[in-house]
Amino acid sequence: MESSNILTYLLFTPIIGSILVLFLKKDNEKFIKWTGLFISLIAFVISLVVYAGFNSASPGFQFTHQTLWIESLNVSYFVGVDGISLILVLLTTFLTPLTLLSTWKAIDKNVKMFTFSMLLLEAGMLGVFISLDLFLFYIFWEAMLIPMYFIIGIWGGERRIYASVKFFLYTMFGSLLMLVAIIWLAVYAANQTGAFSTNLLELYKVAPTITRDIQNWMFLAFFLSFAIKVPLFPLHTWLPDAHVEAPTAGSVILAGVLLKMGTYGLVRFNLPLFPQSAVQYAPIISALAVIGIIYGALVAMVQPDMKKLVAYSSVSHLGFVVLGIFAFNSEALQGAVIQMVNHGLSTGALFLLVGAIYERTHRRDIAYYGGIARIVPLYSTILMIVSLSSIGLPGLNGFIGEFLILLGAFKSEVLGSWWYVVFAATGVIFAAVYLLWMYQRVVFGEVKNPVLKEQLTDLNQREMIVLIPILIFIVWIGVYPSTFLHMTQSSVDSLLNQIAEYVPLIK
Repeated sequence: MESSNILTYLLFTPIIGSILVLFLKKDNEKFIKWTGLFISLIAFVISLVVYAGFNSASPGFQFTHQTLWIESLNVSYFVGVDGISLILVLLTTFLTPLTLLSTWKAIDKNVKMFTFSMLLLEAGMLGVFISLDLFLFYIFWEAMLIPMYFIIGIWGGERRIYASVKFFLYTMFGSLLMLVAIIWLAVYAANQTGAFSTNLLELYKVAPTITRDIQNWMFLAFFLSFAIKVPLFPLHTWLPDAHVEAPTAGSVILAGVLLKMGTYGLVRFNLPLFPQSAVQYAPIISALAVIGIIYGALVAMVQPDMKKLVAYSSVSHLGFVVLGIFAFNSEALQGAVIQMVNHGLSTGALFLLVGAIYERTHRRDIAYYGGIARIVPLYSTILMIVSLSSIGLPGLNGFIGEFLILLGAFKSEVLGSWWYVVFAATGVIFAAVYLLWMYQRVVFGEVKNPVLKEQLTDLNQREMIVLIPILIFIVWIGVYPSTFLHMTQSSVDSLLNQIAEYVPLIK
């Protein structure tokens, strides 16, 4: 493969695959499932080739490819990756085939359209992470909404229509503000350089020179779009509904990858394009992040539904990521990036485990269970490992991300107060409370409900194939995080140096 085109091959693999699926006979469901899985595995292999050829010591974008697309607007098909985007590309291609495999028995209606939607969704997510042109980025950002809307709306629960419409409207509202800001930036670039441009690398040079008042408005337009996607308190209300009503596959991809598009947008666009505004608003945004950490944990603590508990835990955990981003130092930003991956793995696995037990009993209420360790010991063991990883137990993946974020926030000159760390750290304690309490009520004690002995069977071979790769990375990142931190270090340092040109405080 030509290195300059490899990202294009990666992007178009699921797009072409989704089109191929449309030509398959809808009655041949097994073949459709195998086809979707095979295509997603090809995309994963290509992403591994990108990783193998990536030079982690180089801070710039690699494997770049640029072709003029819309000549009249000077818009290009421009793609590339740095360490930050590459690690999220790998997360996307890693989770997609596992998610498809997890739906082997759960999705039994309109399999053809489901597989088509999942592959199209993968392409949209990859496009967001590799786009270096703001127009192209916006196309993928919006295109991703369509398959996710149908995944929730067709294969979701009883209130699926309500949840899918709410998800769509929230995201669309923020996106329109971002579109206005993109157009304004392109016109500003034309006034400064004489050429209308949506090229991100060119905008990096001109955007920070915008007057402070205008820059603040531009920052807020981008920020609102990304904050809704994260979601940051108090813009989080769409998430629990979307998670609860979505099928397991939708919840895994939503938690594992889609929410990271919001935090990725903050890192890729808000910080380098509007550095002065980012530093100005950092204390307020960090305060909202800390409120989200505590609020999400407290609400999760009182949830009677396992899936809703995991959904609110996402609000709490993503608050840590936002806190790390706006601490403006290497430790915190490294922690934020690795925590994006950690959350995708741990929360994705929790949704898979909740989905596995739901497939057997069609019940998610915690009170229905109790003592299942006696019936499904393997399931109970893996649920314990994943729960501990989500809590942040040392030796598992969640610990290193939260530790780096709290360390960086403590040292942050921009935040200027260790109170952020004190209050954020309570989220770790609360996480232990709601997850271990849920685990104790579901797994330990006597079997409350005798019918569970007939309903429940332990994890089967297919489910183990889905979960074991995730468990490997949960332990790997926990024991030896340098493998992943090394990938992003140069890109993180380069970003901070880029911001420091305009905001000397963070040097």
